[in-house]
Amino acid sequence: MTDRENRTPPTLTGDELLRVLAALGNPHRLRIVATLVGGRQYVSQLAREVGMSRPLLYMHLQRLEAAGLVTGSLELSEDGKAMKYYEVAPFVVHLTPEVIAEAVRTLTDGGSEESGVGRGTRGER
Repeated sequence: MTDRENRTPPTLTGDELLRVLAALGNPHRLRIVATLVGGRQYVSQLAREVGMSRPLLYMHLQRLEAAGLVTGSLELSEDGKAMKYYEVAPFVVHLTPEVIAEAVRTLTDGGSEESGVGRGTRGER
């Protein structure tokens, strides 16, 4: 086991856990994370690789970034053009019934609304 695998994952609050699970609960966002595992990419390149429009990709990237799963940075190319790069942030999600029980104790009233979870029946909006 590497040192990284030996570390205990940080305890997430209920609201943080909801954001992470909501972000990962979408097949497009899972594909984005999987693509970024291969290395950082600028938005246009990533949009081509995952096969979606840049506006839709930005929406998904915002959800992933808000959950702490990806990070974005703005850089200037040699010709002075601004380019937004994204990469996967290191993360570990360790989910057990006990972790969920602990996270529930820290939920705020607005937690489920912000994450998009808990509206309607069985996650429907």
